[in-house]
Amino acid sequence: MEEMEKEQAITKQKLQDCARKVKDVEKSLEQAQKSGLELEELKKSLENVEKERKKLLEEQKELEKKSKLSPWNVDTISNPGFSKTVVNTAPRRKDDDLTDEEREKQMKEFVAKYEKEMKEFGMLRKYDDSRRYLQEHLHLACEHTANYLVIWCINLEMLEKSSLMEHVAHQCICIQYILELSKQLDVDPRACIGGFFTR
Repeated sequence: MEEMEKEQAITKQKLQDCARKVKDVEKSLEQAQKSGLELEELKKSLENVEKERKKLLEEQKELEKKSKLSPWNVDTISNPGFSKTVVNTAPRRKDDDLTDEEREKQMKEFVAKYEKEMKEFGMLRKYDDSRRYLQEHLHLACEHTANYLVIWCINLEMLEKSSLMEHVAHQCICIQYILELSKQLDVDPRACIGGFFTR
């Protein structure tokens, strides 16, 4: 393949040189016609250059036939798609810029809005139910849910409801694993729900 490409490049270069010669000879011929000098010699050189050009054009056609008849492989049928690689960098998370007061305010707003749903999730027993519930309520796959479940576990233990506390703690651990998985994969926690429960 490399040899064929070299031959094509050489032939192309020769054709360009030949075309340049033709132009030069034609200019000289025009000047000679005006002055009447060396007319016969220039006509002969023009004929020679034209013959050379025809010969090169035939060579080029022959090379094209050769390349069409050559067997196909990856190099002959494909072209590089990209000349450079660009790596996208993920934007910083919004939570990283918040102060403690802002986080606390967000937590209170989240609890006020979704407390009922978080309690329902905390009471679920089966994995399939938990997965289905989280997929229906994607907004629960966040740090606020994990924090709320931890606080609820502490309150249940203080009320000496140990068996219920263990169950809620299990659901809390599920959420924390989903959050940890999302950090490791550097994706949104909502995208990790299905993957976590299939494992």
